[in-house]
Amino acid sequence: MPSSPRSVAEKRAAFRALHASGCFVLPNPWDAGSARYLESAGFKALATTSSGFAWSRGLADNHVSRDAVLAHLREIVAATDLPVNADFESGFGADAAGVAQSVGLAVDTGIAGLSIEDSTGNADSPLLPLHVAVERMKAARSAIDARGGDTLLIGRAENFVVGMPDLDDAIARLKAYAQAGADCLYAPGINTREQIAAVVAAVAPKPVNVLVGSVSPFTVQELADLGVRRVSVGGGLARAAWGGFIRAVETLTEGRFDGFLDAAPGNQLNDLFRKPV
Repeated sequence: MPSSPRSVAEKRAAFRALHASGCFVLPNPWDAGSARYLESAGFKALATTSSGFAWSRGLADNHVSRDAVLAHLREIVAATDLPVNADFESGFGADAAGVAQSVGLAVDTGIAGLSIEDSTGNADSPLLPLHVAVERMKAARSAIDARGGDTLLIGRAENFVVGMPDLDDAIARLKAYAQAGADCLYAPGINTREQIAAVVAAVAPKPVNVLVGSVSPFTVQELADLGVRRVSVGGGLARAAWGGFIRAVETLTEGRFDGFLDAAPGNQLNDLFRKPV
């Protein structure tokens, strides 16, 4: 961490610069401790995870209130000197005006970027009509611009994670979100070389985020070679932590303690967290 904390403007400028060239990994902490650990590991930026945070609160993904999410964003921003990208779900607004209000509140937490999804949470109609999603993206853009415009806006097409894996529709949505003011585009769930290359080509020169939340045949370098600008892991790290916790609990229920075999040393964690924020 630098000797003096960076200002919000400096963090936002650094985050924007990361999107200008190359490829970087954007890991997803779910609390202040995991954020500080990721910073200590040398990453250049972080992103929140709606699922990881929800699970830490004993809730399902997309079941956390706006106020709780805003408080979480403030906590993560305060915990690290790295730029933070907010997983802001579908914008916490019933309409475009509501999205604009919520996005403004999110920007005020000091985040460096913010993503807006086009999913509805309704299994019968899982994606917003394109014109509605575009209006919501424009509202998010306007709210960011009203606060200086230096917060990155990420447009997400949720086709592949809501059971509608139509690449052509996802690309059409991403192109529309780019025209509506999104700075970076993201179609979580695409996972083949052909899908990734098609999305990168369709929205060029705007940067593309790819989600890799589980074991993947790709390396970061291979994704970079496909033109991907950033790689996030979503709830992957939180699920990995939960996996270790669940395995340890299972051994305890069986009367054993070998589930602690891979536990992190307490003195290592104490040494890390004694360092000033």
